[in-house]
Amino acid sequence: MAADTGEAARRGLLIILSSPSGAGKSTLARRLMAWDPAISFSVSATTRPPRSGEVDGREYHFRSRAEFEAMVAEGAMLEHAEVFGNLYGSPKAPVEAAVEAGRDTLFDIDWQGGQQIRNSTLARDTVSVFILPPSIGELARRLEGRGQDSAEVIAGRMAKSLAEISHWAEYDYVLINHDVDATLAELVAIVTAERLRRDRQPGLTGFVRGLNAEFESRRKEQPHDLGA
Repeated sequence: MAADTGEAARRGLLIILSSPSGAGKSTLARRLMAWDPAISFSVSATTRPPRSGEVDGREYHFRSRAEFEAMVAEGAMLEHAEVFGNLYGSPKAPVEAAVEAGRDTLFDIDWQGGQQIRNSTLARDTVSVFILPPSIGELARRLEGRGQDSAEVIAGRMAKSLAEISHWAEYDYVLINHDVDATLAELVAIVTAERLRRDRQPGLTGFVRGLNAEFESRRKEQPHDLGA
């Protein structure tokens, strides 16, 4: 918990999680939000049509290509990319509002999206974490164990993993996911420490001024006790 500064008084975090497919990023994201339900998941905008059961503003913000491209041109996207012919991106306004209100936002994105956010106007509010698998053999086993993808799709994901992993050194923290419980504990420790950073608590200056004023008042009233 942040120091009691008398204000709401810390800036929110942008928590970026990235990893190759199968390293455990999505599981860790869900469990981090279960640890602290106040952490909100960034809802992306996309130009792809909604699937059955999807609701605008819940799974995605569904936009036309023209609307999406206008947001990009206006600087209203923190990050964006084109994937299989559809545009995806993170709208900036709700994230900025969360930061100012002291609420944390979680991003489950690839290295390209993370790089764009780290180069944005919210860079100082960002903490980035890359999740590595314990081995390539274990990564393949996890992908195969899902039972959701064909051998061809799994091979494609494995090939892409090499490119993903090559960007590990760009992140603030790197965790090796040997065990999801242990890795979650490490992730919680990172978030807790980052919340307590001095520059994320704008009320501290006023709080310390109050301490100094209290000290001076006591010094005048009890000079011998305080070494005057």
